[in-house]
Amino acid sequence: MSDYRLSQEAVLRALSTVEEPDLKRDIVSLNMVRDVTLGIGSVRFTVVLTTPACPLKEVIRKRCEDAIHTHIGADIQVTVDMTSDVTSTRTNAPTLPGVKNIIAVSSGKGGVGKSTVTANLAIALHKSGAKVGIIDADIYGPSMPTMFGAENIQPRIFQVDGQTKMEPVQQFGIKMLSMGFLVDPNQAIIWRGTMAGRALQQFFSDADWGDLDYLLIDLPPGTGDIHLTLVQTVPVTGAIIVTTPQKVALADATKGLAMFRQPQINVPVLGVIENMSYFTPAELPDHQYYIFGKGGGQLLADQFSVPLLGQIPLVQGIREAGDEGRPAISIGEPIASEAFRSAAEALAQQVAIRNASLDRTERVQVA
Repeated sequence: MSDYRLSQEAVLRALSTVEEPDLKRDIVSLNMVRDVTLGIGSVRFTVVLTTPACPLKEVIRKRCEDAIHTHIGADIQVTVDMTSDVTSTRTNAPTLPGVKNIIAVSSGKGGVGKSTVTANLAIALHKSGAKVGIIDADIYGPSMPTMFGAENIQPRIFQVDGQTKMEPVQQFGIKMLSMGFLVDPNQAIIWRGTMAGRALQQFFSDADWGDLDYLLIDLPPGTGDIHLTLVQTVPVTGAIIVTTPQKVALADATKGLAMFRQPQINVPVLGVIENMSYFTPAELPDHQYYIFGKGGGQLLADQFSVPLLGQIPLVQGIREAGDEGRPAISIGEPIASEAFRSAAEALAQQVAIRNASLDRTERVQVA
């Protein structure tokens, strides 16, 4: 091989044969290839992924190396640097201007572990390198302060250009706001829906969230005022539905999923997460007991033609970690950590696909 064949144009031509597996376009036309540097018999470049949680990172790296060796020369030394820039359809947003993606985490009924899933997904995304926040939108029953061991922490209040702002509480690298930070934990919140909705709006407009790749909204059970306030206040990138496998949970999850697909709401559903999929005893990590049934999450996903993002096992360590204020993935509980990491990667993957293939979500207009 002659060295004259190694040029920036030749490198880009070779890499234009590499397809981004999710977006089904080549990485050059997607502007994912940056900083091509040539040496004597060597080339180095950066591939900018659509999320740091990309599950196909090593696949893309290997395809890039193979493309250079196939189309330029087998003896070329190839160095591929991987970085990321999370995609977004939110531009010039007056509310939450630095937040790239707003993701609703919903369930049809209580008791399915939606808040546990939200907390662990957030930390999994953060561990991948993303900037992540959580709004605990369950105004009447906030649980994030307990799950993050932050019951006694309050948001800092400060002034910006004469306006009062809240600084979200930060724990385990996650920015958070919750009604649990603002009221006595033993005090019942007895508000009408309009007051609860106003509190949620203040979490959006009166807080300094800074730059975030993902803001997860932990919604209360059902399909009520808080859900409507959310879609009326900000354009939601997409929603995920948390359910358990049994029939009674699936019936309510179906209603929750259908709500986002109402024509007047029209929020993309990114997928389903099945929680408590099976029981695995600590002393028998290879055993799976389907206490709540089997395959319900997949049935729901298939019914609505959305992905099953993950199946989270029922293990004692998840409950213990949440009660101790340390989400399971933050302490490396092995079975749970792998399940939540895989689900977070699948979620990030679906957000990237949604942003590349669908128009931005519009806020629901109040009649």
